[in-house]
Amino acid sequence: MSTTRQSNDDRFVLVTEVGTRDGFQSEQEFVPTEVKADLINALIDAGVKSFEATSFVSPRAVPQLADASEVMELVRRKPGVRLSALVPNARGAERAAAAKVDMMVCFVSASETHCNANLNKSIDRALADFAEMAPIAKQYGIPLRGAVACAFGCPFEGEVSLDNVLKIIGAYVADGAKHITLGDTTGMATPPVVTRTVDAIRSRFPESIISLHFHNTRGIGLANVMNGLALGIREYESSFGGLGGCPFAPGATGNICTEDLVYLLHECGYETGIDLDALASVARRVQDVMHRDLPGQYMKAGPRLKLSPLESVRRAEG
Repeated sequence: MSTTRQSNDDRFVLVTEVGTRDGFQSEQEFVPTEVKADLINALIDAGVKSFEATSFVSPRAVPQLADASEVMELVRRKPGVRLSALVPNARGAERAAAAKVDMMVCFVSASETHCNANLNKSIDRALADFAEMAPIAKQYGIPLRGAVACAFGCPFEGEVSLDNVLKIIGAYVADGAKHITLGDTTGMATPPVVTRTVDAIRSRFPESIISLHFHNTRGIGLANVMNGLALGIREYESSFGGLGGCPFAPGATGNICTEDLVYLLHECGYETGIDLDALASVARRVQDVMHRDLPGQYMKAGPRLKLSPLESVRRAEG
């Protein structure tokens, strides 16, 4: 399912939907369990093959995701669909294994300040927790993904140390994680920053499969995707409607929008296996669930060659 620069099918891009985890996690009003599962099922029907569906964090820490096991149970699984979940520690790993997740995702921030704000622990303590959960994943035959939050900058510290990024990835790789996600948690990524970070990782860990997770805080999320595509990255994470944003980062706005990402990819000749119209329909359902407009553009504007009757617009007079 995953592809790298050396893939035989270099035109396929794997899109991972994170809306029901990253998108919903900061919402104050609880989204019903059945609604979360129904949205995932609708996205599976639309052709989405990869999800970060939920998180097995403490229900006290993130009440919105207290129903992780129940959501996993209600999803109608299909062959070729990967249901990942965020797992912060060994206890969460046991719960995730019991729920039969397809992949466990651990994340550590490259910024000490953000790591303490987000996880209430240092980078070293967070990596120690990963080392404790890795054998549990191995015991159940569940692959690991290591995510690096604030990989491109921190609102508290500014530029993050590339040495920190490489240290975290080194720990992930040592404990068996082949998949690596670089998280633009606060929307500070720019194409040059992405390029130097990806190049450094590939030089040190050439076998790692890299995924990019961009936010659109400063409006260049999709520009960063274009740069990632030029670098040969073929995995991206996004959220329906552009929902989401880190609750522990000042000024952070939502993830790049899944429909807008898929539209861009299709227009550039890439394949995703996703029905874009069905995807946009799900995003409009999410707007109804949230009771507000979301940032996504494609679900409002439609395809590039969508035609309108002349009578539908005002005519110039005089």
